[in-house]
Amino acid sequence: MNKQLKGFMDFVRDHGVVGLAVGLAIGTQVGATVETIVKGLIDPLVGFIIGDTEGLSAAAFTLTAGDRSMTIMWGAVLSAMITLLAVSALIYYVVMGLKLDKVDKKKA
Repeated sequence: MNKQLKGFMDFVRDHGVVGLAVGLAIGTQVGATVETIVKGLIDPLVGFIIGDTEGLSAAAFTLTAGDRSMTIMWGAVLSAMITLLAVSALIYYVVMGLKLDKVDKKKA
C-alpha cells in the first residue's frame, strides 16, 4: 500500500496535478465573475443602445409560419459569445502579464 501511495504522490508531483486543480478552480471563478460583469453591465448597456429595456440577453425575434412560431434568442447567444471572449482574453492577459507560462518545469 505504501508503494502505491508513493507512486500516486510521484504522479501528482510529476504531472502538476495540484497546479491544474488550482488553475481550474481559479479559471472557474474568473469565468463566473466575468459572466456576472457581462450580465450586470454589458448586457444592460447594449440593451440600452439597441432600445431593449430588458437588456441584451432578452433580445429575440420570432418567426411565424401559419399556426407555428419559433423564437430566436439572438441576444442570449451574443451575450454568451461576449462572455467567452472576455474570459479568454482575461485569462490570456493574466497568464502572459504575470509570465505564468514560464512557471511550469520543463520536461526532459
